[in-house]
Amino acid sequence: MTIDWEAFLHVFVAAIIGASIVVTFYALGLRLLVRGGRPPLVAPVEFTDAITVLTDKQRRRAEKAAAKAAARNPLSDGQKRVALIGAYLCFGVCAAAVLGALLLILFNH
Repeated sequence: MTIDWEAFLHVFVAAIIGASIVVTFYALGLRLLVRGGRPPLVAPVEFTDAITVLTDKQRRRAEKAAAKAAARNPLSDGQKRVALIGAYLCFGVCAAAVLGALLLILFNH
């Protein structure tokens, strides 16, 4: 049995580039989402020692801090709208990259 090192290198480089693209666009999307005035807040959920969960008091404090930060946001309403559109486009690029990778795996094209 022989290993095709050139094919291995192609797969490795493609995986690194694909992962970098998805992570970069997801981080940029989150940043634009926050700048657009819609920071993602997760409601408290009970887990079995797997993750630290915010209490109701901590969640209210985080929501208050987010509202305070949104009030200090120097962007106009139009700029916030553009930031939100950019965030959704970034998330779309992430979804397209994942879907494209799945199609490559499933249909081998």
